[in-house]
Amino acid sequence: MLLDIGEVARKSGLSPATLRFYEEKGLIAPVGRRGLRRLYESAVLERLALVALGRAAGFTLAEIAPMLGTDGAPALNRQMLAEKADALDRTITRLTAMRDGLRHAAACPAPRHMECPTFRRILDAAAHGGFGKATAEASPF
Repeated sequence: MLLDIGEVARKSGLSPATLRFYEEKGLIAPVGRRGLRRLYESAVLERLALVALGRAAGFTLAEIAPMLGTDGAPALNRQMLAEKADALDRTITRLTAMRDGLRHAAACPAPRHMECPTFRRILDAAAHGGFGKATAEASPF
């Protein structure tokens, strides 16, 4: 079944401009035209779902492109997936520490934050780039 660019846009939730951009980047390709409108095979929706999944995971379009495969079947790079999962673990650890620090600061029983030892550790970690590091050691707790 062939879908015109408007139908692909509606079904994918992407704008026609984004679809044209993805075409320029080689992520999708039309199979023809109906008048001035690009036509795509219905399988384009699966490719767009893979692009959306990759973007949500933090991959760049350049990293996603080779994983889409050339024969219509995904060619996922397992090593890249594992490395991205590891990077996400580090980000989660860092963000969890930051969230915990904010929750502590919001509920800290000390009369002034600067009198709280935990808040001082958080401040020290921030001053030394602790929250910017994507490692488990970033936690001031």
